[in-house]
Amino acid sequence: MGINNDLLAVLNIILDELSSSSPAWSTSRLGVRVHSSVHLPLWGEQDELEMLNLTTLEIISAAVHCTRRSTINKVPMAMNDDAIYINTQSSTQGDGFRHYGYQGVRKFYNGHRQEEFTPGSGPLGINIFAQMGGITGRGVLLDWYTWAENNNIHLSPFETGAIKTRPGDIFFIRVGFVVEYDLLTSVQRENLANRQPGGLLGLEATKESLRWLWENQIVAITSDAAAFERGPATGPYNDPDVSIHQWCLAGWGMPIDELFDLDKLANHCQKHQKWTFFMQSMPLKIPGGVASPANAVAIF
Repeated sequence: MGINNDLLAVLNIILDELSSSSPAWSTSRLGVRVHSSVHLPLWGEQDELEMLNLTTLEIISAAVHCTRRSTINKVPMAMNDDAIYINTQSSTQGDGFRHYGYQGVRKFYNGHRQEEFTPGSGPLGINIFAQMGGITGRGVLLDWYTWAENNNIHLSPFETGAIKTRPGDIFFIRVGFVVEYDLLTSVQRENLANRQPGGLLGLEATKESLRWLWENQIVAITSDAAAFERGPATGPYNDPDVSIHQWCLAGWGMPIDELFDLDKLANHCQKHQKWTFFMQSMPLKIPGGVASPANAVAIF
C-alpha cells in the first residue's frame, strides 16, 4: 500500500535540495562491495564506519547551528549501582553492521562472514560507533503520522504499508507506532505478533528509495516503528534482493535505528515549525556488539 505523492511536497519545506556532491548511484556497487573478491568500499578494505565517515568536523559544526535553546539536567550525587541484562533488539535500538547481512551470499558489510564474529571481539562491533563519538549531525524529522492525520489518511502502523520520501541527513520517519501501541489494551499487545493482517508500516523497499538514500548521503535512518522499512522485509511486495536492511547495513554501512519514541519530538517540531535539529546518539561501548540502546538526544 503506497501513500499519496502529495507527501513529497511536504518534504520540500524541510529538506535541502539534492546534494551535487553525492557519489553517483552507479558507484554504489552494492553487489560488488558485498560479495565480490574485489569489493570497493569508499573508505578502504579495513573500514568499519562507511557512511558515518561523512560526519566530518565540518558537518557536525554545521549541525550545531540547528540549536537555538538548550536544557541542562543536573543529576544529584545520591548513588546506586545496577547490574542489568538486556536484549539489545527488544526496545529502542540502534542496529550495528553485524545485525543483518546480504542474504544471498551470507556476508556482512565489507565482505565479513558470520564466522568472524565472536562475542566481545572481532570486526563490525557496535563499539566502533561509540569509539568514534557516536552518531552525530543534523537530524531531519518527517512526521508522516501528523501529516496523515491532517489529511484524513488512516493507515495502521501495525499493518504493512509504504512511505515515499525525499532528502535528509540523519533521517527520522514517524509513522505513529509508539502512540498507537500505547492505545492498545494489554490483551491486544500480547496478541500483536499474531494479528491479522500483520506487517509494519514503513519506507517502501524499492530501488528508487534505496537510490534516494544513497544519492542524498544519508548517514543513518531512524523510525518509531519496529523496523524502518515496510515489513515484513520478506513480504511478497518486495523483490528478494531489495531489502533496506541488507543494502544499508551489509552493503553501505548505514546504521538503522528503530522503536524511537518520536512523539514529543514531533510535538516540539510542530510547535516551533522547525523539523531540523542537532542530534547525537551514543551507543553502549560493547566490543563486538550487534546493537545497542540508542541513548539519543535532539537539541534545538
